[in-house]
Amino acid sequence: MEKRKSITHFRDLDVYHKSFSSAMKIFEITKKFPSEERFSLVDQIRRSSRSVCANLAEAWRKRRYPAVFKNKLTDTMQEASETQCWLEFCSACAYLESSIYQELDAEYENIIGMLSAMEKMTHKFCYGK
Repeated sequence: MEKRKSITHFRDLDVYHKSFSSAMKIFEITKKFPSEERFSLVDQIRRSSRSVCANLAEAWRKRRYPAVFKNKLTDTMQEASETQCWLEFCSACAYLESSIYQELDAEYENIIGMLSAMEKMTHKFCYGK
C-alpha cells in the first residue's frame, strides 16, 4: 500500500492542480477568440478561472479559522460556477466546439465537487479553534 503524501501547501492539493490546469486550458483556447471579445468574454472567463486557484490559495491560509476557511471555499466554488457560465456563453457563441465545452464543464463540475467535499471535511484541513 502506497503511503499518502501529507498536504502542507495549497499546491499539494489535487483540486488546485485541476483548477490550475483548467485555467491554463481556458487561457490557451481564448487566444483564438475574436478580438471584439477581448475585453468582455475573454477577460471575464480568464479572471474567473484564475480566481478559483487564487481563492483556494487564500482559503488555505485561513485554515486557522474554520468558518473563514469554509467561506473562502464557498467563494472558490462561486468562481468555478461563474467559469461554467462563461463557458456556456463561449459555446453558445460558437467559440468552443461542443466536445471542448463538455470537457471543461465536466472539469469544473469535478472541481466544485472536490471543493464541496473539502467544505464538508473542514475539520481535516483546519488546525484552529
